[in-house]
Amino acid sequence: MHHHDDDDHDHGLAHDLGVMDRLIERRRALRWFAGAGTAALVAGCGGGSSGETETSSSVSVVTASATPTATPTATATTTTTGACIADPTETAGPYPADGTNTASGSTSNILPVSGIVRSDIRSSFISTTTVATGVAVTLTLTLVDVNASCGALAGYAIYLWHCDRQGNYSLYSAPAESYLRGVQVTNASGQVSFTTIFPGCYSGRYPHMHFEVYSSLTAATSGKYALLTSQFAMPAAVCNTVFSDTTTYPSSKTNFASVTTANDNVFGDNTAAQIAVQTPSFSGSVAAGYTATAVIGIAR
Repeated sequence: MHHHDDDDHDHGLAHDLGVMDRLIERRRALRWFAGAGTAALVAGCGGGSSGETETSSSVSVVTASATPTATPTATATTTTTGACIADPTETAGPYPADGTNTASGSTSNILPVSGIVRSDIRSSFISTTTVATGVAVTLTLTLVDVNASCGALAGYAIYLWHCDRQGNYSLYSAPAESYLRGVQVTNASGQVSFTTIFPGCYSGRYPHMHFEVYSSLTAATSGKYALLTSQFAMPAAVCNTVFSDTTTYPSSKTNFASVTTANDNVFGDNTAAQIAVQTPSFSGSVAAGYTATAVIGIAR
């Protein structure tokens, strides 16, 4: 629902396609390659805080077909989490690598790649093994059905991705890397856990993580039919603490000084209740790392 017009990273798919078409016109040397087992992963415009120009990278993936009518294979259990609300839909932005970036008949999709299903998403796993550095975060997410007394949903897949400490996204403004992306399947308690780092703050956006919910692992790795696409807002107090280390997070302190959830082009029109559910609860420290939790509500 929240597609806005003043940020280079998160204008939404329609804008991204227009930008891609113009890039293809200007850069005829670039070609999107699609074929059995191959999908092009092509950079969007202007990466993170370091201001990269357009770049491209390609990886070999296992192609798979998907249907737009994927049906959840699991039902709500009797486990409840108390009051819950449905998370709002937010733009995936131009860097999802989830099969929704298309141009000239080709797709940018990391989800079918072997290795994407993992809990620790700090390392690259396609062409390098680079580990994304930064303040450690263990994020536990609980998926619930808001139409069934907040019952936990088992067997669903959650895809999480976000920028690195410098504000760059793997496969795009960090084209050689595939870190900070991963998929997990909810357990009987509706939970998944990701080990990652605290994301940096790049110019023009409030610090955030992206996520998508799929009805099953098969639906997720087949691509592009998410039940929910949304974002998490990082708590302001934790941002101030983490970003005070300007060596580890070189641009984030300055960038964060000018943004809030209220003036952000994605979170800015959400209600207080929506912001509350989109903001994970953090505990811990920079030195020891943080643990964080959030509840994702969907209406089945």
